[in-house]
Amino acid sequence: MWPFRKRPKDPFLDPTYGDPHRKALIRALEKRSWKFARELLNMAADPDEMAFLMEAVGGVDGIQDWIDAEPESTLPVLVAGCHAVHWAWEARGGKRAKYTTAAQFRGFHERLRHAETLLRRVLDREPDNVTAWAWLVTSSRGLGVGSAEALQRFEAVTRLHPGHVVAHEQRLQYLCAKWSGSHEEMFDFARGAATAAGPNSLLHELVAVAHIEKWSNSDRDEPTSTSSRTRCELNLSTRRRTPSSIRTTSPPALAGHPAFRHSPWPSNWPTSSMRPGTRSRSSTGWLPSGHGRFSATRSRSSPAHATM
Repeated sequence: MWPFRKRPKDPFLDPTYGDPHRKALIRALEKRSWKFARELLNMAADPDEMAFLMEAVGGVDGIQDWIDAEPESTLPVLVAGCHAVHWAWEARGGKRAKYTTAAQFRGFHERLRHAETLLRRVLDREPDNVTAWAWLVTSSRGLGVGSAEALQRFEAVTRLHPGHVVAHEQRLQYLCAKWSGSHEEMFDFARGAATAAGPNSLLHELVAVAHIEKWSNSDRDEPTSTSSRTRCELNLSTRRRTPSSIRTTSPPALAGHPAFRHSPWPSNWPTSSMRPGTRSRSSTGWLPSGHGRFSATRSRSSPAHATM
């Protein structure tokens, strides 16, 4: 008998996250059904849902064909710009800077500059396009944009949509020590954003993300990473994100809860993972009212989680 086990396959993360709207968008783009893709994107309830959908386009090739088919339209340029940011991170890879080659960095920066050209073209036509500004927040990190301009990009997003989750996630990444900031700047931003957001906001996740960033880029046996103060802060941020009315409500009774609407799509995640403002992982198919994303299961290969 062969004494060695086969190496387990790398886990595959469904790029749709089980979301039918996102799945339909990917299929429409793959089949070059530009009209249907436009309809799906126009169905986004708010900028956060648009961002959730736009994150899906990174793995689809041939977006330039849509621009060629509709040269006067702005939407395909926006999609191509967001796609190019993802494409840039593919060139860089997910390893730390010391393990990334000069050729990878050249490709990374060239593709980001291409993405910025497309996103700026969108803003020339639509100065208040919040999605274009949000993706410029991401590219500012990769290009090492100066602190004043990076802040200006972020504030352009929050002026239009104060609670934009992706923009806040990307701003936090810009401010972390492995990119252009420090642990202090990162925590100040995360805590300030969470406090300003009030209860039940997805922005409370920033506090947890900041702790993970510090832990993953320092001595993992450092006492502060498991201190009672850290645990208390993480527990508090979770409770502020989840109202007591949800924590104490049984799953069948959620049908009448104002934070959720019913939508029959399948999922195998436990109901205990439900958070207001996030897609439920319940087999009953409960979705949040007016929100189209959940962030906890985002791929680590996305720009939001790229390492340096």
